[in-house]
Amino acid sequence: MALSGNCRTYPPVKEQGSVQASFPDVVELNVGGQVYFTRHTTLISIPNSLLGKIFSPKKDMSNDLARDTKGRYFIDRDGFLFRYILDYLRDKQVVLPDHFPEKGRLKREAEYFQLPELVKILTPDDLKQSPDDPFHSDFEEASQASDQRVCPPASLVPADRKYGFITVGYRGSCTMGRESQTDAKFRRVPRILICGRICLAKEVFGDTLNESRDPDRPPERYTSRFYLKFKHLERAFDMLSECGFQMVACNSSVTASFVNQYTDDKIWSSYTEYVFYRKSGFKSIFLCVLLQGCSI
Repeated sequence: MALSGNCRTYPPVKEQGSVQASFPDVVELNVGGQVYFTRHTTLISIPNSLLGKIFSPKKDMSNDLARDTKGRYFIDRDGFLFRYILDYLRDKQVVLPDHFPEKGRLKREAEYFQLPELVKILTPDDLKQSPDDPFHSDFEEASQASDQRVCPPASLVPADRKYGFITVGYRGSCTMGRESQTDAKFRRVPRILICGRICLAKEVFGDTLNESRDPDRPPERYTSRFYLKFKHLERAFDMLSECGFQMVACNSSVTASFVNQYTDDKIWSSYTEYVFYRKSGFKSIFLCVLLQGCSI
């Protein structure tokens, strides 16, 4: 089990009675910085799982687990996705939000925690294999990620790969009073806008791209009406980087207006654009050859 080496390991707590009392009825966990409270019976509800083995009352392993500074058991995994692992341990089923962007990563967490039935639930029907089938490669596994597309590395791209610009824009706002900034009320980013050539936008963002506002334009035409189904700006940056795009410019503006005439509170609105560019496949390959000191 991958545990953080930076956390303090507390000395053993001696208790009277059997080993059954080594774990409390309610266990406090710190998973990747997220704190969870759950019953011990929930953690061992699937005995063959990783958590079932770690928190098994048959042997005292509590002293082998790392603790954070407050004495909570620390597990160095994705704290956000662990909530779905707990849901499955409680109900033996999991309900995901609409347009859930982390299904591929959740499947990885299920594999780590040794929950084969949950892995089957998270595997699309057309990708499920029988026990006699060979395992798929890492490249195929990556294609099962939430964005449903994989861009090959620069060394494998064709020489005629499409080049061009993609602009990512988003708006944000907060309400703030004159006296103190501690009471600022921030609003969530409502939408990530995508501008550029349609064929490039579809290549990068795949099924996460909302095309409903500009559905019939030819692939070589340009649009400024697309937006993404998710609201994580870093996710959009990762997808662009994986497809060979680099940020070349950014711009931001801020405006302020009073909420109403009876208060000094102001609404601050910002709009930011990031411009990404990808060279043609031939130029990228030529640059890689030069950097490696090879001749064409």
